[in-house]
Amino acid sequence: MNQIHIIDTHAHYGSEAFDADRDAVLAAQWQSGVEAIVEQSTGPDDIGRVLNLAARYPRVFAAVGIHPEFAAAATEEAFERVFAAASQPKVVAVGEIGLDYHYENAAPREVQKRVFARQLAFAAQTGLPVSVHDRDAHADTMELLRRCRVRGVIHCFSGSVEMMQQAVAWGYYIGLGGVVTFRNAKKAAAVAAAVPADRLLLETDAPYMAPEPLRGTRCESRLLVYTARALAAIRGVPEAEIYRVTAENARRLFALP
Repeated sequence: MNQIHIIDTHAHYGSEAFDADRDAVLAAQWQSGVEAIVEQSTGPDDIGRVLNLAARYPRVFAAVGIHPEFAAAATEEAFERVFAAASQPKVVAVGEIGLDYHYENAAPREVQKRVFARQLAFAAQTGLPVSVHDRDAHADTMELLRRCRVRGVIHCFSGSVEMMQQAVAWGYYIGLGGVVTFRNAKKAAAVAAAVPADRLLLETDAPYMAPEPLRGTRCESRLLVYTARALAAIRGVPEAEIYRVTAENARRLFALP
C-alpha cells in the first residue's frame, strides 16, 4: 500500500451520483492511497459546489470553467463568475473546457469554439493550466490549442499517437483513465505505450468511466489502481513507477503541494 500514491487529475465528486454518501466516499479515497483530487466544474452553476469541496477537504483542489455542453449559456455574467472564481484559494486550473461534437443537440460548434478560445485566452493571461475536454473534435481542438499556447492537459485523451505527439511537443500533458483497461481500446493502448513518462497523468472522470473489471459502475479515484496496473503492463514498468511519475507530473502541472 505504501507504494500507491494516486493523484486523480479529473473528477466530479460534486455530481449528484455522490449526494447520498459523498463524505464516506471521499474518506475511502484517502484510506486507499489517494493523495489529491482535482475537482472539475462544468459551468457557473456548479462552481460553488467545487469551491466548497476544495474548502472542506484539504486534498481536493478545484478547476473552474465552462464545459462545451453549456457553451450556449455562456453569457458575459457566466464568464465573469468563472474568471472571478479562478482567483479563489485552491483553484489550480481552468476547466473543464473544450469542444464536444458528439451530440447533435449540443451548442453550435462556432459557439463552442468561441467559448473555448476565450477561456484559453484567460488561462494564458493568468498563467493557470487548462483541463481540456475533446470529444469528436480533434482537428478544431488542436487548431485552437495551436493558436493559444497554454499549459494544460487533454483529459480523457482519445486521439491518435500522432495527435498525442503534437500535443506533447506543445507542452501538454495527456490524461488517461479507465479506457486503457477496456479490451477493445487499441488506440488508447497505443497512446499509453507511446506517451513520454513526464507527460502522463492519471484521471478518472468520476463518477464516469470506471475501469475493467468494474466498468459500468460508479467510478471513484481509488479505482485508478486498475488503470495504473494496465498502464504498467502496457509500458513494461512496475506499477510503483506509474504512481511515482504521474504524481510528480500532477504536482508540477497544477502546482500541488
